[in-house]
Amino acid sequence: MEVELLEATENPEELICSAARNDYASAFVGDQTFEETMDTVEGDSITDKKETLIGHLLSHGHFGPFEHPQATFAIEGMSRSCMAQLTRHRHVSFDVQSMRYVAFDDVDPEDVGEGEMVVTPPSATDPDWIGRNQQSGAVDEETVAEREEVFRSSVQRSVEEYQRLLELGMPPEDARFVLPIGTEVNVVLSMNARTLMHVADMRAAADAQWEIRGLTEEILDFAAEWCPVTFDYYEEHMKNRKNRLAP
Repeated sequence: MEVELLEATENPEELICSAARNDYASAFVGDQTFEETMDTVEGDSITDKKETLIGHLLSHGHFGPFEHPQATFAIEGMSRSCMAQLTRHRHVSFDVQSMRYVAFDDVDPEDVGEGEMVVTPPSATDPDWIGRNQQSGAVDEETVAEREEVFRSSVQRSVEEYQRLLELGMPPEDARFVLPIGTEVNVVLSMNARTLMHVADMRAAADAQWEIRGLTEEILDFAAEWCPVTFDYYEEHMKNRKNRLAP
């Protein structure tokens, strides 16, 4: 999976702080400099003041101001299984590559058997991989080799049958029913900082599925640069506590 930032709000933490100060200030923040808006906040520097205010907002559950800054990502090669989990979250906007209009008639099924087009889960190739709901523990090399063979032959066959259905005149929107849930899809998504923290609460947790956890951790790496004060506080005080930051 590849994750690329398309666009993000500039100066996001100034926006968060300005929005929060608006709630309690008699003066109009639109007529003030950021320094004037933050004048009465505790701290020796503007960075100290941002840390004071953002920490106060997060510790007191005042999450509304974090809905203003937004980031948009392009994601290549997400499985439809991962997409199904991600699209359950409210307040995230999606555009998803359509399998009604994009056909995979030129994909070589043998390449699919080698790992193209369908995401290969770690448990298909790693004998030591233990999934959350796995009924057994680690397996020997012979067993995992058989797992991999079954998996790869299954996804290759499904693409062969998909393409045969296309040849028989079935529309892509119907032929796609035989493709596996691991089929890769490209997604563009946008979310605000509050929603990002909520998604991270649920999907960066140790009990989350490996693919969406990896995606979320990659987005959090971006967030640590984009909103450093906010996500430093989140990492230290809030992550993995499932704070339910969604409205």
